[in-house]
Amino acid sequence: MRKSLFAASLLAAAVAVAPACATKGFVRTEVGGVNEKVETLSGTVEQTQDRIGQNEARIGTVDQKAEAAGKAATDARTAATDARTAADAAAANARTVGTRVDEVVAASRRLVFEVTLSEDQGNFRFGGTDLPDEAKARLDQLVDQLKADPQNVYLEIEGHTDNVGPAEVNERIGLERAESVKRYLYEQHQVPLHKMNVISYGEDKPASPNNTRAGRAQNRRVVVRVLS
Repeated sequence: MRKSLFAASLLAAAVAVAPACATKGFVRTEVGGVNEKVETLSGTVEQTQDRIGQNEARIGTVDQKAEAAGKAATDARTAATDARTAADAAAANARTVGTRVDEVVAASRRLVFEVTLSEDQGNFRFGGTDLPDEAKARLDQLVDQLKADPQNVYLEIEGHTDNVGPAEVNERIGLERAESVKRYLYEQHQVPLHKMNVISYGEDKPASPNNTRAGRAQNRRVVVRVLS
């Protein structure tokens, strides 16, 4: 009987202890799993931080390259602008030199005769630059006269205006009138371009006073000077 009671007591103790052992084992297992997850997560965070650092380094490099490219583009634009300015200045100097050469050549020549095309003769109208038929006929006579007595001549074509309107506008009108005469002589009579020079005096060299209508009409003119 005593043996039976002792055995029963042992059995009861074993039954009581067993759940406690099982609970501790479960806890240790769960804690171990959590630790593994924490370690894994820590490793992932470290990898992410490494990648972020690498990306920041790449972004810094790209920014530096972008800044360098922007500076290079700015330098290129500045160089292009400087080159254009220099080219324009060179072209202006060339035109000035060319004009001076033409003036020197013309000054060294002897005047043979001259022809005047003016509004009072039925030619250029007020503000007009187109070559009237009367002026064309007079230029045809000029060419026939040169053919009758062929010689090495040079034509200086001067454009003039009255004093009505701004001076810069009159200078432009005078030049356009002289250019129209030059164009007609070249296209209709094949007078070589290098044998002709045009210049505009605008309102600066009036042939008559500008205080009368007739005087202003005489000043709106083109003078063709034949030089040898």
